[in-house]
Amino acid sequence: MKARRDGTTVVLGKDGHALYDQSGYGRKTEDGLTLSPEEALYLVLKNKITVAGESFESLITYFSSLPGFMRRFLVYRDMRERGYVILPGPQDFRVFRRGERPGTGRTNYLIRVLSERDLITFRDLAGEVESAVHMRKQFVLAAVDDEDELTYYDVKTDLLKETGPVPDIPPVTAIRAGNSVITQDTEAFPDPLWFGTKLDTTHLMLSPMETLYLLDTGCLTLTGDENGTAIRKDIPKEDAEWKEKSQVYAYLRTRGHVPRTAYKFGHHFRVYSGEKKHSELLVHALPADASLPMSVISRSVRLAHSVRKKMLFACTEQNGIEFVEFARIKL
Repeated sequence: MKARRDGTTVVLGKDGHALYDQSGYGRKTEDGLTLSPEEALYLVLKNKITVAGESFESLITYFSSLPGFMRRFLVYRDMRERGYVILPGPQDFRVFRRGERPGTGRTNYLIRVLSERDLITFRDLAGEVESAVHMRKQFVLAAVDDEDELTYYDVKTDLLKETGPVPDIPPVTAIRAGNSVITQDTEAFPDPLWFGTKLDTTHLMLSPMETLYLLDTGCLTLTGDENGTAIRKDIPKEDAEWKEKSQVYAYLRTRGHVPRTAYKFGHHFRVYSGEKKHSELLVHALPADASLPMSVISRSVRLAHSVRKKMLFACTEQNGIEFVEFARIKL
């Protein structure tokens, strides 16, 4: 089929309707078919169309001047090679269920394309995910690395469901030991609560996050610092992330989860649900307006997958916490 370039689009006559009807290419009009740059270049590559006065080389040179075009083209090509019908969408692309196309099916994925160095702003990303959910679509990030390899991530937002009733904690008295505290009330913390580190059979050391949580719930009294005023001032001096961490820690506790340090995994918490013996989640606490490079998120997701855990980033909003989960998927 013969076509012509019209700025950043390629236009075919009415004979182009067959491409739309049979394979879901382009946007159908009364006069013909309008193709996006990604669609046009792919069809030229596959020798399905020719563009007047243009070759594949001249088209790719022209279109590659568009911001992010090459990344989008690689994703478009990959989806088509996998047998999907893919069209420009509210993010970068919308992808139909395998074997379906416009007029006879519905889209299943909304895909955002980015590079390995692009920053992910969690507040903005959460908004895109929620928009996709409202449209009953699955939100997918397609990351293109420096060698043009593609990795797809399923992204979800969740408030994290409760695992069951939260056990009551009796009053506890303790003494300070730096920014940790030591108590002899070990019977106050049966195993399902999973608080502290045992020093011996009669002494239990509580971490700064545990200490702040127990002070806030009114369960802990410190000798010489009854309201915890002094230790509340001292903990931030050693931990610049204490505010986000303590907010996420408390949120997890109040929903029946057991957060413990995940330092050896490079994150804030490993999280146990109920009385399970193995942690199921890695959680990293962040300010609401935080941004991270996609490369950092990729490393976190791969590590979490290698230890059979889900990777969640917890964004501390003023009115609650938004959990953003990333998982590698194969489409």
